[in-house]
Parts: sequence; structure tokens; C-alpha cells
Amino acid sequence: MRVALVKTLVELATTDPRIMLLTGDLGYTVLEPFAEKFPERFLNVGVAEQNMVGIATGLAEAGYIPFLYSIVTFASLRPYEFIRNGPILHQLPVRIAGIGGGFEYGHAGPTHHGLEDVGVMRVQPGITLVAPADHQQARTAIQATWDMPGPVYYRLGKDDRTTIPELEGRFELGRVQTLCEGEDIVIVAMGPLAGEALTAAKTLAQQGIGCTVVVVACLNPAPVADLVNILSRFRVALTVEAHYIVGGVGSLVSEVVAESGIRCRVVRCGVRTTPDGVGGSQRYLQGMHGLSSEALVRTAIQALEKVVS
Repeated sequence: MRVALVKTLVELATTDPRIMLLTGDLGYTVLEPFAEKFPERFLNVGVAEQNMVGIATGLAEAGYIPFLYSIVTFASLRPYEFIRNGPILHQLPVRIAGIGGGFEYGHAGPTHHGLEDVGVMRVQPGITLVAPADHQQARTAIQATWDMPGPVYYRLGKDDRTTIPELEGRFELGRVQTLCEGEDIVIVAMGPLAGEALTAAKTLAQQGIGCTVVVVACLNPAPVADLVNILSRFRVALTVEAHYIVGGVGSLVSEVVAESGIRCRVVRCGVRTTPDGVGGSQRYLQGMHGLSSEALVRTAIQALEKVVS
């Protein structure tokens, strides 16, 4: 999604001189296409994320549309108060691109694991929150939101090759995207884990269990109407996210079920424990936390058995 971001920005900046790109000393071998074509609109502010948000707030107030680039934890948590007091409270068009959600920087250790960025952004109603499932959807989402009047947070992955089958880059603000339909259980996925959810659905289908899989790529504004319509049709819903179970799509679905009075049991598949210092590949860490397609199949079957019993 990093390449998709920069490629889309180059295209947009060619016709809109308001677009700028700021980095917190990251993005080497990725940001060069923009930096080389628009050197006067590219700033490396160094390892100073709070200052980067402060500069962007001033640029936005002066009429620019600044895009900020950093790793998820440094883009969201380190400058959080600056984001709240600057672009959110003043409703300025600052775009924050957090790269590598979940365990994408798995080998770098817990300081680089992005497990709460969606949660902290969701509590701020004044910011649009987008978490695409693949690079095609990231491109569509950026094209749909880059010139909105208020701030936007993008949770983007590093992968620019893998695509989610059946998604085909679809994105619509405040809506969900359906990947497949079945009648027994629904999986609500956020981010690239939609691929694991889709694989799990295929395995469940081989066992005679029909599964609907939907992607929530826009968490603010939340797709409440779509979720009410979908969740009303199922007894069990699994939420899947590379995020703590609190604050992300699992929390969103639970809130919709509770406030709408829907009779649907929600099982949240996400990270439930505090960091223990273990590092490793993204796939390894996701497997540790029950987010592989095999684990999702087991969780779905257990959830259905509890409903029946």
C-alpha cells in the first residue's frame, strides 16, 4: 500500500499544487517518486513526529493539503495530542498515513507493533478513519478522501503485491464491502486479514458451513446501517483484526449489536494479551494470536456449536 499511496499522490499532486508530503525520516526507496518530482513540496522533518503534525497543521491552515508518512505507532501514538489539538479540533485537511498496522513490523519488536492506532483514532469523532484491506482498495480510498475538508487517518500496510480476491479495489465512505455470501455465520474483517477470513470461509464451506465475509475499511464514519442490515441475518459474527480487541472493528460491531438490539453473538478475533517481548514474522505473530485461517475456522465452529447448544 506504500507504493499505491505515493503513486496516487504523484498523480494528484500533478494537478493540485496544494498537496505536500512530509516524512518522519522514513520511507526511503518508497517516497522518491514524489520527492524527485516535487522537491519543493517534500519535507523530511527528521525523527520529530509531534513537530511534523505541528508543521502540517500550519500548512493546512495556510491552504495546503499535507500528507504525513510514518510507521503506525509513530504516526498515531507519539504525536497523538498534536493530532487532537491541531487538525482534529480545528478541522484542517491533514492526512496521516500510518504504515504497517498489526504485526507487519513483527521482527522490530513490540514498539513497532501497531495494535491500538484504530482505537485511539476512533474515539475522535472529528477524523475520518480508513483501513484498507489491500493496495487496490488503498488507492481507491485515497482517491475518494484526499480532498475532504477535515483530517483523515490512513492505516496502510506495506504489501503492494497481494490482493484480496473478490474485493477488486472497491471502497465507499461509511460502507462495507461484501466478499462472499453464506447463511450460517458472518466474518467482519478489517485490513489485510480479510484474506485469512476469505480462506477460512472457503474451508468452512467444504464442511457444509455457509459463511458471509465482509470488509470494514472505513471505521469513521462507521458503516452502521450496513452492519445492522448484515448482522440482523446471523446468529454468530466473528470479527477479525490485527489490533487489540478493544477499540477496533470488534468493538465497533459489538457497539452496533448492543445499540440496535440485534440478537447476534459477537466473537472478537484479535490480540488479547499485552506484549511479552516475542518477535517474529507477521505470519508467526498472527498465528500466535489466533488470526490464521486455520484458527479462524476452529473459532467459527466453536462459536456455532455454542449457539446451537
